[in-house]
Order: sequence, then C-alpha cells, then structure tokens
Amino acid sequence: MDIRYSCRHCNTEVGSIPFASAEEVVQQLKNAEDSQHFLEYDKDGSMTVRCICEECEKSLRTFPDYLALKKWLQ
Repeated sequence: MDIRYSCRHCNTEVGSIPFASAEEVVQQLKNAEDSQHFLEYDKDGSMTVRCICEECEKSLRTFPDYLALKKWLQ
C-alpha cells in the first residue's frame, strides 16, 4: 500500500510515496478540512491524492476559463 499522486485533470501519475514512510503525510491529509475533494481510497487500502500536474497547471494559467468546465481535456 502506498500513496499515489495523480493529476485530477489528465490522470497522469505525478508520483508516489511508500506507505511505510508516509504515516505522517497520511495523518495530515486525513485531517485537512477539504480532504474528501482530493483523496480517493482503493479497495486494497491504497490512497490516491488528486492533484494537478505541471502541464495542466500551465494550461490553466494560460486559459483560466477552463476551470469552469467539468472536463476540459479530451
């Protein structure tokens, strides 16, 4: 079990942290007020943090109106 970080827009895997070395990170993420918006749990107990990758961040800076769209990548 580990913590995976993937882009919420394009689903690119940004990185991962082995679960054994991430206990403090898990507690901080679970205690965050809006954690239900960016945390997903798999059946095997793994956690996925939905973040934003560099490419999508660049696109959103260039075209900020994309944030109003539910799905802006085809």
